[in-house]
Amino acid sequence: MATRHAVVLLPGIVLPAEPAYAALLQVLGERVDAVAKELEVYAADEPPLGYSLDLEIEGVVRVADAHGFGRFHLVGYSAGGAASLAFTSVHSDRLLSLALLEPAWAGNDRTSQEEAVMRSFRALEQLPPDQSMAGFQRLQLAPGVDPPPPPEGPPPAWMAKRPAGIRAILAAFDQGDLDAGALRAFDRPAYFALGGRSNPDYFARMAERLAAMFPDFTIETFPERHHFDPPHRAEPEHLANSLMTLWQRAER
Repeated sequence: MATRHAVVLLPGIVLPAEPAYAALLQVLGERVDAVAKELEVYAADEPPLGYSLDLEIEGVVRVADAHGFGRFHLVGYSAGGAASLAFTSVHSDRLLSLALLEPAWAGNDRTSQEEAVMRSFRALEQLPPDQSMAGFQRLQLAPGVDPPPPPEGPPPAWMAKRPAGIRAILAAFDQGDLDAGALRAFDRPAYFALGGRSNPDYFARMAERLAAMFPDFTIETFPERHHFDPPHRAEPEHLANSLMTLWQRAER
């Protein structure tokens, strides 16, 4: 049997890691030695005091070392994509490849369109939690795209952590300092999955900006997908094929 690809997957700020990546990991099967890692912002009932992206970087190092991954492939969605970029800027030597599934943040040197969306995110902090979460969803969708309906039944227990987690990670983004020079020096393949129904003023502009930064960067658009209907859940076979192509090329 061929050697399995060593992979760490980081989730977004809402859905926990294991259910977020369950469909993708089922498709990948025995081809990967994969760890779906929860974000450090949710390590306890409240975000850690002094929370920053440095804690997410340290968490990736810790889980990779625990699984014996010297070098590995990193996959990050939304907040996990932001943490993946931060990790790459500090520990590029540990990575075979980088896959970004609409990262929530890519440094503070944003385009004017991205900055306008970020200001709207900050304004949500003044709203009650239910209104804040609804606004959080709408801002990440293209005009005219409806947010997904809420799941039936009572909210899961982990949902109670989400408003504080969102506030903490937005603050961490404001304080973050992404080393663009380190990303320009990253000589491994990088990949960006873009939803065709996501907010183009944020995610498409971000993808274009990163494409001008990374030496080896591929953008793949999933026309029917958006940030809350992402390809790792809605089109796992398609994304698995794209990731396998990325990983095989990286390991050659």
